[in-house]
Amino acid sequence: MKKIIIDEEIFEKYPGFNRGIVFVDDIENRSEDEKIRELLNQAIKSKTGQNLIENDFVKAWDKAHEQFGSNPNKFPPSIKSLLKRIGKGGEIPFINSVVALFNYISVKYLIPCGGDDVDKIEGNLRLGLAKGNEIFIPLGGENKETPEVGEVIYFDDKTLNVMCRKWNWRNGDFTKITQDSKKIVINIDGIDPVSQSLIEEARDELAKLLTEHCRAKIKTALLNRNTKEIEFK
Repeated sequence: MKKIIIDEEIFEKYPGFNRGIVFVDDIENRSEDEKIRELLNQAIKSKTGQNLIENDFVKAWDKAHEQFGSNPNKFPPSIKSLLKRIGKGGEIPFINSVVALFNYISVKYLIPCGGDDVDKIEGNLRLGLAKGNEIFIPLGGENKETPEVGEVIYFDDKTLNVMCRKWNWRNGDFTKITQDSKKIVINIDGIDPVSQSLIEEARDELAKLLTEHCRAKIKTALLNRNTKEIEFK
């Protein structure tokens, strides 16, 4: 059994943090799907022309990054990166069905979403503050990096390999979701002023879409200051 764990030190800094979780046990993950692509394009179209970088949901992540010493303009939170791409008239690349669907949820609700191939992880999936001895290889890269001490990271607590740096800035390569991925954990994150109920709504919509479009076997959960960890197979 593995666990997803959010360290207490995260809630000391961000007491209103909620993480919706979608567990995927099996799935059909395709490199192209017209229906999912259309869904994502509709979400993008609905946000085009709006100055959403100044939305309270997005600015909250800027503030969160600043609290652990990161510059959100130099190292933008994932939702900010997506909105900047949309604002410049760019498309969001269709990597595969799963990534496209959680990008859709991210754009629709203005919240960060991300996922990992659990079969590549040896220990527990932990969100905490970096000690500076962890290992990070960015998505698509080869060179090893070391997170800064005190940086919020999501990591394998056995191997110390990092799945995501600066909370939701850049994904690691080793747990990237591919067409061969079968066991996946997807995170849907919210901090004040994003409510728990909105995170649950976004999580449940994503679970429904994964079931409908990808024949996924799904379970869901919620972590916050009242429930900081959960076991899963």
